[in-house]
Amino acid sequence: MDMTILNVALPEISADLRPDAIGLLWMVDVYSLVVSGLLVTAAALADRWGRKRMLILGFAVFGLGSLAVLAAGSPAAVIAIRALLGAGGAMIMPSTLSMIRQLFTDPRERATALGVWATMAALGGALGPILGGALLEAFSWHAAFLVNAPVMALAIGFGLWLLPESRNPAPGRWDALGTALSIVGMVALVYAIKHFGKDGPHSTGALAAAAVAAVALTWFVRRCLNRPDPILEVRLFRGRAFTAGTLTALTTSVAVAATMLLMAQWLQLVMGYSPLEAGVRLLPEAVAAAVVSPLAPALAARIGARTVLAGGLAVSGAGFLVIFLGPQPLGYGTVALAATLVGAGMGSLAIASAVIMAGAPPEKSGSAAAIEETGYELGAALGVAVLGSVAAAIYRSGLPLGDLAGRGVTGTTADTVRESLGGALDVASRLGAPGAALADEARTAFTRSLEWASAAGGALMLLTAALVWWLTPRALDLAEVQH
Repeated sequence: MDMTILNVALPEISADLRPDAIGLLWMVDVYSLVVSGLLVTAAALADRWGRKRMLILGFAVFGLGSLAVLAAGSPAAVIAIRALLGAGGAMIMPSTLSMIRQLFTDPRERATALGVWATMAALGGALGPILGGALLEAFSWHAAFLVNAPVMALAIGFGLWLLPESRNPAPGRWDALGTALSIVGMVALVYAIKHFGKDGPHSTGALAAAAVAAVALTWFVRRCLNRPDPILEVRLFRGRAFTAGTLTALTTSVAVAATMLLMAQWLQLVMGYSPLEAGVRLLPEAVAAAVVSPLAPALAARIGARTVLAGGLAVSGAGFLVIFLGPQPLGYGTVALAATLVGAGMGSLAIASAVIMAGAPPEKSGSAAAIEETGYELGAALGVAVLGSVAAAIYRSGLPLGDLAGRGVTGTTADTVRESLGGALDVASRLGAPGAALADEARTAFTRSLEWASAAGGALMLLTAALVWWLTPRALDLAEVQH
């Protein structure tokens, strides 16, 4: 919820604090960089120190970071707060999954619990824009952060009351070098992915970060394989079902992160809805996910976990293809149908989580949780970078420089038009009457970019569905997978 609220609040933050382009970029990126860098370390620490303690500490850090916004009066302060929230998120996210693995020893109960967990994630992502739009209409952008504080206070209270403590009884020696390699490697990898998407394949900074990531992560994996007590149990990937579950989480995040962001912009900038109205119109995805996720375990028991895993990817892939293959011009009815199918397919994530967590013994649940959450983070970064680049290329092809010059739009103004739909509409508003045609042309180009990005996302999910079908054992039964 917090991540999607920020997307709605960014325009108001920019208008109030006037950050430069680099500052705005870091406001968006620093959260995922910190989360990605600390996930493995936080999960390994929780296994040793106590998963309940790490979860409660994460809630406290997240809540205090949200309250700190009251003192934020500069872009640097917002960036620092986002980094603190990232640290809290890295403590919370793997701890929730590993505790579910500990609390629910019966595989069927665990699968149901993970279905509820997946439902909450889907609802949070959908409610973020709605809640964010409502808060911004009534209050300042600070409310987008402050809304977390009472939620974290309740989480701390109920966590202290309800949750038992658990930890790995024999964690082994702490690997300081492995910790450093995981942090450096993951931060560099996510940074490289993001900047390849923003600056292109020839970005010097992205190339340097990719080289650092390759060296650090290769060293980290080799170190984990050669230690009896690694900070991350990468040997879990020897299990085909575990790999299939991780691949499902990664691919779903790749496709959904990019296309849903494009859909939100399309609803606001092409269809003319307010942020709140756009958020409400994206609800079909969350409703479908909320309905299917709790039912997924029972469905897997009836028709097989492999069928649900691969079938969920295929249904979501079909949903994205609906946008590409649907009636022209693209209308909200088509998008609503697509979002419903995508959400229904995402119900398979509950089974992906169950397969991942069941593939790890209880003492290694932190490693399994860190791997799954890293898959989500990497998938989101890859989706925005790769599918976002596809969308940007299609958008620019719909606004050739020659046509813009014929309208009197040249130089840096033409670059602004071709950079984003928001920039194009801003330029068009300053051109007077001739700007109406330019605005229509830009909206058409953006709609086409959404359609092609959705086609690419759909094709990726269908290909992954076939791969997951092949990887997952035919006879996999979550009720029989116990450690």
